[in-house]
Parts: sequence; C-alpha cells; structure tokens
Amino acid sequence: MAANEIINVHLFDQEIGRIGMQENEVRSSFQFNPDFLNQNKLLNIFPKTGILRRTKHVQLFSQFDNETFKGIPPQFADSLPDRFGSIIFKAWLDNKVHQNISVLEQLAYIGNRGMGAMEYKPIVQLPENVAIDLDEIIELLKEVLDLKKSSRQKKLDNQALINIFKIGTSAGGARPKILISENRKTGKVIPGDLEYGDHFNHYLVKLALDENENYPREVVEYCYYLLLKNTGIRMMDSKLIDNKHFATLRFDRQDGQKQHVLTATGMTGWDYKNPTNSSYENLFNLCSFLKIPHTQLEELFKRMIFNIIFANTDDHLKNHAFIYNQKKDSWELSPAYDITFAMNPLIDFKQPKRALSVNGKRNKITLQDVYKIAEDYTIKNPDGIIKEIESQQKELSKLLMQHDVPKLVVEKIMDGVAGFD
Repeated sequence: MAANEIINVHLFDQEIGRIGMQENEVRSSFQFNPDFLNQNKLLNIFPKTGILRRTKHVQLFSQFDNETFKGIPPQFADSLPDRFGSIIFKAWLDNKVHQNISVLEQLAYIGNRGMGAMEYKPIVQLPENVAIDLDEIIELLKEVLDLKKSSRQKKLDNQALINIFKIGTSAGGARPKILISENRKTGKVIPGDLEYGDHFNHYLVKLALDENENYPREVVEYCYYLLLKNTGIRMMDSKLIDNKHFATLRFDRQDGQKQHVLTATGMTGWDYKNPTNSSYENLFNLCSFLKIPHTQLEELFKRMIFNIIFANTDDHLKNHAFIYNQKKDSWELSPAYDITFAMNPLIDFKQPKRALSVNGKRNKITLQDVYKIAEDYTIKNPDGIIKEIESQQKELSKLLMQHDVPKLVVEKIMDGVAGFD
C-alpha cells in the first residue's frame, strides 16, 4: 500500500467510510462516505461515545497511539488480531514478504474474514484451498511458537502458514484459537469465513495445544460453560471436540448473517489494559447510555457475581461486547464469553487482582460492595441472585471430576473459588 495509506470500511454491503494513516506518524483519520450519511440510516452503528462524529468532514486521531489501538480509532482496532493472532500473522508475513506491515495493511489482509460485520477493502486475496485437520494445525502452531524462541533462519512452509493464518488471525486473546464453519448436513469443516450462511454452524475453537500440560484449560472452560447454563446466564451453545478442544458457536454469525459487534473497549476507547476506566460501574453506565434493556442490565449483574464467586478475574473490557440490532438501530448485550477459572491453579497465587474493579476494589470484594452496585442500578433481589450462583459451587467440583480434570487441579480450583470476603 502507499506511504499515505487509505483503506475502505464496509458494513452491511456498503462503504461507510475510509480510514487513513500517514507513514511515520501516529495520527490517523476517518471520513464517513457522504453517500452513506445522506441515506440517514444506521444512525447508531457507532454510538456517540465521544470518538467518531457523524459528519462529512475528515476526523483526525492522535490519542490512540498505543499497543491496544495501534493508532486507529477503537471501533476499527476491535477488528485487529490480539496476541495469539498477531504471532501467527507475523510468522506468515516473515515467511512471505520479510518486511514490516502497517496497521492498515493488517486490516487489508483480514479483509472480510474478521470478527463482527465490518469489512476492509482493498482485500488482499488468499488461496481458498484450505483443509481443516486439527492435529495438523496444532503441530503447525507448535512450530510457529517454537520459531519465536529459536533461530530466525528456521522457515515454515508458506502453504502451511497460509492455512493457519486464514483460520487463526482474526480471533482475539492470548490462547491458540481458530475460526471454523461446519456444514450442518455434511459435517464438512472449512475455514471460518470462506463462506457463511444458515447452512453452517460457525465456531470459535480454543485449541488444547500441549497435551502434556497437567492443566486442561479448555476442558475447565467447558465445565464453566455448563455451570453458566445452570444459572441462566446467556452463552452460545458450546461443546468439546475430541474431549479436549473447546468449541463455541459465534454470536457474530447468526441467522445466516454477519452481526455488527463492538467490545466495550472498541465502543468507548477505554483501554482494557489500563485500570483507570476498568470498572463494573463504567460497564453498567455504558449499558445505561446505550439504553440496554433492564433485563440485560440484571444479567450483567449476574455475570459480575458469577465472575467474583468463581474466580474469573480476567473479565476485562474486551471480554464484554454488544451486538447491533440493524432493524431497531439499537444495541444489546452480547452473550457471555471467555468465562473460566482465569489463573493457573498449579501456580501458587495470593489475592489476584480483578481486571474490573467493584466499588473501587480489585480484590477482597464484599457483599456490601455488590449491594452498592445493585442499589445504584436498580437490580432487584440481589440476595436471591447471589444465593443462586453460590449454590453452584459444589456442582463445579462435580463437573470437573466428571470431565476427568486431574484431582489436584480440581482441589486448587475449588480453593480459589472463595466467593465474597
């Protein structure tokens, strides 16, 4: 791409605007497509959180020059791969072009294969003849991760890297994960965004990369999913593949259509790595600002209680998302995701700090702290919600044992599931 880069942004089969970035500058720009604005539709695709204004003029941004946003507005930075996807992306590019790549070129390579519904053009085309073999993919991923620790002279086969690049770069997070689509009739599995429609089940798969590891993270997360279902917290249907890989249906692919999704970080510009804005109060305030139905506000309270009791301390702002309702031009809370025992139970830990604070506190949360949240946001019967979720503690131990999680790991997890101080 040219030194002064521009890339088109598409949503719901139309160009909504263009992102620009000048080489060697930290400043980016965005301009809405005037034809899109003249339609006077989809007025709320970017809520008025003080970042993007609905104007025909060019808007400049210099405040997002950090690791999370990489210089571009948060709404579009949400589409970039996080740590694991970036590792695969870099390995593929090193093998292919041996040069640095800009943030807009990353979006160009992601193109129409990213999470959510936004697409970026010009799309850099990649071959579509990609077969899915989880065992082969895992071996390739191990090679990529080993490559980071070993000599730079080692090379991987370009086609192999294309295979894992296409299905592994658009999912966020630090753990190895891929996007796949399963044909409902034939069972054939293909990369996640080569095709989409109501004849596919679209999954995000978290891979059990190291079979020698004594802590089966993906199995533990599946047990947490089953526990969430018991409490009535919404989550997409999930399953285990080969009794070790955690697969969950994607909420950004529903009814055969792509869904426009933004995380709390992408919607507001609150850096999920920065504790300054990382609080449940801010999350509740955002829900109120978006006019989320009160029943979903009550569910957010329920998720908060679950995360506290069951030691999911990694409940940061990118692990809370919202789905756009195109017909109503409004937003709703997405189903829950990435909820699990967040620490390695085989490593000793003392009072781990939560990603999101409650009443200004990141550990030693008390009932009084959550009662204040309930009062401030008119949550009915907080005691009943707390007792309902506390009643699931024994069920967690049972589920972990039923799924052959090692006894020591179960004991350590149950020691960490302490509830309130």
